[in-house]
Amino acid sequence: MEYKILGKKNDIALVITDEIVLKDAQSALDLIATVQYETDFDKLIVSKSCVADDFFVLSTGIAGEILQKFINYRTKLAIVGDYSKHTSKPLKDFIYESNKGNSIFFVPSVEDAVLKLDSAEL
Repeated sequence: MEYKILGKKNDIALVITDEIVLKDAQSALDLIATVQYETDFDKLIVSKSCVADDFFVLSTGIAGEILQKFINYRTKLAIVGDYSKHTSKPLKDFIYESNKGNSIFFVPSVEDAVLKLDSAEL
């Protein structure tokens, strides 16, 4: 796993990997710990392709388990990707509500992720 450092304060880590790094609560903890240890950052950007497909099926509960870890450990997360193929109303509502908050963002581009995370208060 590699990182690209972004943001106005150079305090955002763009996680660069081809692996699925978010598949359950333990993988979320592992990612948070690894990035914080290696970069000392608490703002992360991850590609949607690095998130397990089950995350986007809300009935599995995986999204809630994973995102709760980020909130508990005060780590901001932006997941970058195309969400247009997801037609589930509950998922669309979940994404909409998350984007209104201050911790978890679902955005179409890295640039949008940086804007959201730069303006997110810790």
